[in-house]
Amino acid sequence: MIKEARIVDVEKVAVIGSGNWGTVIARMLGTNVVQQKGFDHEIKMWVFEEMIGERKLTDLINEKHENIKYLPGIRIPDNIIAVSDILEAAKDATILVIVIPHQFVRDVCDKLKGKIHPKAKAITLVKGFDTTETGIRPISHVIKEALKIPVCSLSGANLANEIAEEKFSETTIGYKNRQEGELFKRLFETKYFKVGIVDDVLGVELCGALKNVVAIAAGIIDGLKLGDNTKAAVIRIGLLEMKKYIKMFYKGIKDETFFESCGIADVITTCYGGRNRKAAEAFIITGKSFEQLEKELLNGQKLQGTLTAKEIYSVLNRKGLEKEFPLFTTVYRIVFEGLDPHNIVEDIA
Repeated sequence: MIKEARIVDVEKVAVIGSGNWGTVIARMLGTNVVQQKGFDHEIKMWVFEEMIGERKLTDLINEKHENIKYLPGIRIPDNIIAVSDILEAAKDATILVIVIPHQFVRDVCDKLKGKIHPKAKAITLVKGFDTTETGIRPISHVIKEALKIPVCSLSGANLANEIAEEKFSETTIGYKNRQEGELFKRLFETKYFKVGIVDDVLGVELCGALKNVVAIAAGIIDGLKLGDNTKAAVIRIGLLEMKKYIKMFYKGIKDETFFESCGIADVITTCYGGRNRKAAEAFIITGKSFEQLEKELLNGQKLQGTLTAKEIYSVLNRKGLEKEFPLFTTVYRIVFEGLDPHNIVEDIA
């Protein structure tokens, strides 16, 4: 039996996050809410305030209608309003689109507790896990528990810059309530951004988190110049470890989710074009740390693959499962323990 969704006359959207992906999403939604019925036309986008020279980033976004730091050269619709106060961004919003680095989710939720619309619902585009002393938790659980609201998830083969250029791509929305899944599909879908929906919030979310570890492995392969056959093997093995890990630790995951855009398609595109692959290749070629490469290659944005590798390994190590997941384990040891990168092949063969 399908539960009744929380329905309001007009949905008001807030985008929580303004990095590369967050700005792309805000741009897309800003166009959609004007074209679709049932949505307030104004969207507030929460920006972690930074100074660009002597100017605030929020002021520059609102003045130029462009995020000159994280999405330069791409115009943002006039109905996107950048704000640095997260409570102002979320005020009266019935839809919270959360698209921030996973390590900041808990702090953001703490600030929003008890201060959001009573009929609010959220969709997480966050990649990664919440880490505690007792283990790791899916981000959707963190948001749901902290804010007491229903949460959907979105993930797919979605390189942000290509979507900003309106090149065709697919994505997957995981829902628990079908009506909410349909609402988010209507909010996100465009002619160039095809949305599939599946009754599997966790499966969609966890694929999006774990694929970044596989992308680190793919980047290492590229840095070592081991070729496309080796890279294909790493992608296949990585997808199998993703599926094995997710189904080992979480109930109700659907097999078909791994064949949606959030599964195999996202693994492929991230292993060939994503920032985690790019940084891992540079890590091998230059010998620079990932922290340094974040500053030099990513304009200060944080990688999710390295953090997720560490979080996953903490679980595997605690449960004595390292040998059950040789790719995940080897990626962690190369990144954090100085293991010879060539072990990426030797340890999984």
